[in-house]
Amino acid sequence: MTIADELFTLRDLLRYAVSRFTQSKLVFEQGANTALDEAAFLLLWGLNLPIHQLDPFLDARLTKDERLKLLGIIETRITSRKPAAYITGEAWIKHRSFIIDERAIIPRSYIGELLAGGDTTLLEDGPVRTVLDLCTGSACLAILAALAFPEAQVDAADLSSDALEVAKLNVADYEIGDQVRLFQGDLFAPLKGKRYDLIICNPPYVRDDSVARYAPEHASEPLMAHAGGPDGLVLVRKILAEAADHLNPEGRLLVEVGYGQAKLSADRTDLPFLWLETEDSQGDMFLLKREDLVAAAAAKPAPRRRK
Repeated sequence: MTIADELFTLRDLLRYAVSRFTQSKLVFEQGANTALDEAAFLLLWGLNLPIHQLDPFLDARLTKDERLKLLGIIETRITSRKPAAYITGEAWIKHRSFIIDERAIIPRSYIGELLAGGDTTLLEDGPVRTVLDLCTGSACLAILAALAFPEAQVDAADLSSDALEVAKLNVADYEIGDQVRLFQGDLFAPLKGKRYDLIICNPPYVRDDSVARYAPEHASEPLMAHAGGPDGLVLVRKILAEAADHLNPEGRLLVEVGYGQAKLSADRTDLPFLWLETEDSQGDMFLLKREDLVAAAAAKPAPRRRK
């Protein structure tokens, strides 16, 4: 008798998967935060069932072919150490699904949570007609911004040409190519002369020493999408220095920095950061007005001239 002959229901397979994932010391936090969440996602996906509806199917008896298929998925997750999204080829932010593969970081942004939640009043000071998504990756935030602001033209830029290939797939999948345009280049470099009502960015913000200690799951993602320099804030500082030149007079800048809040607040006391909270985050992203950036730049002392 094999294990497939002993596990008859989805509940049996779920319990088995959680036990095996825990025993194997897998790492999560790439769409699912626990062994249970990731196991449920993989098993429901493997059965072509709605991924947000586990309870109605828990006691369903599975065919032997279904059990063998699910056992194979469980073993793939353990032996490959690939996160679930790379196994399934899809990732979710709230109720929105996005195509994903190893060419781009797995979508899991608090900015996405904010945009998909429906309340964007903090991001608006008048109509939002132009949006820029920097470090767009798979274009998930650009697409969510386009859905949140249906009258807006959304530009999305990334340094990685590989990530932009995934972004193209998502833009096509949402049939939103007339609203979302993709640009390849380093931050604002491909956007000379362009200004926006709203700039959003989930940049690389992990410290280099943390990246060096990554578990296999995180190391399977493009490391350039993680590495933020010695303190994680190298690109954030560059964005703060250049964003005002690309914002309209009433424009706003929204940036996710993760655990960088304390360090950034201490370094830039001249900026009145508004640290935002969502259902799943507390102070992981900040909002600034263009006028704040302009005022801070004007207050900086001029560099001393050499004699």
